[in-house]
Amino acid sequence: MAAPLQEISPEVLKAVGAGLAAVGMIGPGIGIGILGAAALNAIGRNPEARGAIQTNMILAIAFAEAVAIYALIVAILVLFV
Repeated sequence: MAAPLQEISPEVLKAVGAGLAAVGMIGPGIGIGILGAAALNAIGRNPEARGAIQTNMILAIAFAEAVAIYALIVAILVLFV
């Protein structure tokens, strides 16, 4: 039988909350992988457009990485504050 919520320590609940907040880093990781694969595919099809494709890819990766950083900050705040 599960333990009542009153018997679970606040530190354990903080760790669970931080882990759940860190799940938000999975999506950007997958997105960055898809972005990289699509950019390499596009460069392979049209090598002359390498500069424009690379610039847009880096910009999109930076935006996706920002979401992962926000999730990391929330996880750290939940864990230590």
